[in-house]
Amino acid sequence: ACACTKNKRVSNCVLLNGVCRCSSIGSSVSVSCDTLTSKCLLMKAEMANTKSGRREKPKDALQDTDGLYDPECENNGLFKAKQCNGTTCWCVNTAGVRRTDKHDTDLKCNQLVRTWWIIIEMKHAERKSPLNTESLVKFLKETISSRYMLDGRFISGVVYENPIITIDLKQNSSDKTSADVDIADVAYYFEKDVKSDSIFLNNPLNMSIDNEVLNFESMMVYYVDEVPPEFSMKSLTAGVIAIIVIIVLAVVAGIVALVSSKK
Repeated sequence: ACACTKNKRVSNCVLLNGVCRCSSIGSSVSVSCDTLTSKCLLMKAEMANTKSGRREKPKDALQDTDGLYDPECENNGLFKAKQCNGTTCWCVNTAGVRRTDKHDTDLKCNQLVRTWWIIIEMKHAERKSPLNTESLVKFLKETISSRYMLDGRFISGVVYENPIITIDLKQNSSDKTSADVDIADVAYYFEKDVKSDSIFLNNPLNMSIDNEVLNFESMMVYYVDEVPPEFSMKSLTAGVIAIIVIIVLAVVAGIVALVSSKK
């Protein structure tokens, strides 16, 4: 028997050739405790552990408006490109976020599109003075590299604009090797840590900058794929449609004014 320090959502752990391996709850897929567990398997385990509540959702380009769902995972832990809930199906990216309209079971998802850029945006609680930018950037880069095992070359930037902290993770399919952890898994682990729902076993994240605990008011995660999403106009919100209409009218008005001036 052994303890899986990097994933508490497992069972039946055994030590094999010096590596702790366990069954992921909800799927029984064997996972190594020497590295991060895939987001798909973690979501499936979370769904198995609770039948209520909802998962936090991103709020931009690819907006996860579907709450907690029970995903279908490949044997290697990746999301299957096509996800279904009964007779309703949709296509997802490598982060498990829906990137198409919902259709019936005849929907074809030809490939699992890679999420190559993840933007993590956090707002810290009100402070008397801004954070020390140098200390903050150093802490976050070192934490992401050591705690989540992400190669530093995939951390493209950490920007602080009081009170907003923005972390950019970029990982093209051509850059990622089989030994590299996926940025989607890193972002999921990090989000859970920040929201005090750590996936690690008995190892909560200590967000302390210059010996001062850092608290957050909000956190957003945005996903950018290697291939644009495929949403129809009917799925856009009224606000987005209104903006498109205003832009079109402005262009038309500009053309009319130009023609009139030439006359």
